[in-house]
Amino acid sequence: MEVQHQSSSDSKANTLINGDPHARHLMAIRVVGTALFDYQVRKTEVARIRLECLTTFAKELGDIDAAEFAVVAQLLAGSSTANLTPIDRPNSLEGIAL
Repeated sequence: MEVQHQSSSDSKANTLINGDPHARHLMAIRVVGTALFDYQVRKTEVARIRLECLTTFAKELGDIDAAEFAVVAQLLAGSSTANLTPIDRPNSLEGIAL
């Protein structure tokens, strides 16, 4: 992906540089934050699972720190799973041999 900058007519890459931990941290915050927003709006089991997985993955990769992980964990601990909309499974795979 290329972006034209006003200060220059040269095209510059607009990609995440793997060696930049600050950029990785910001991207992780963006991804986890989006999942958090989705969970708070939708209140579904799918949104909760997505948030849990993304947060855990970002923590394991070192892209978010323990305090950021704790914020999400605290939010999830305060939410009851009984109030969540269940996953819609119109085509259940139960009993199907693979």
